[in-house]
Amino acid sequence: MNSLQTVPPMYSDSTALPDPDTQSEFYADIPTKRLLAWLVDMVLIALVSAIIVPFTAFTGLFFFPALMLVVGFLYRTITLTTSSATWGMRLFSIEFRDRTGRTFDFGSAILHTLGYHISISVFPLQIVSIILMLTSARKQGLTDYFMGSVAINRPARY
Repeated sequence: MNSLQTVPPMYSDSTALPDPDTQSEFYADIPTKRLLAWLVDMVLIALVSAIIVPFTAFTGLFFFPALMLVVGFLYRTITLTTSSATWGMRLFSIEFRDRTGRTFDFGSAILHTLGYHISISVFPLQIVSIILMLTSARKQGLTDYFMGSVAINRPARY
């Protein structure tokens, strides 16, 4: 287990995640940062997808949205596995933690990405997810709620 996988001592023993009442700084501005990170990630995914199109003899133009879905799925899974944050999330200093307070492993990353893709493909689920992020104490989206994961402001590393 590397140092990124260890549970920082500031987490409470009962939930292994920062308490939103006593450690609110971990959840400060999370919905706004997640939105901005999402916009950065969408631009990166669109750019990578556009770069791939010539390698498909330009047939990728006919299924560009599907290409973006595949690139996005791979991008999110790989970046969440390697650092528990996409590049957009890293830019805004946020990261995911699982219910035990640990960074995402491959299984958590793929489940979260799958949940995200389901929620964006079913519009009412995306609305519910946004409402949860804006109103819940831990600022969890729908996938986060079911997985027990949270997006937090990245703690300082020792």
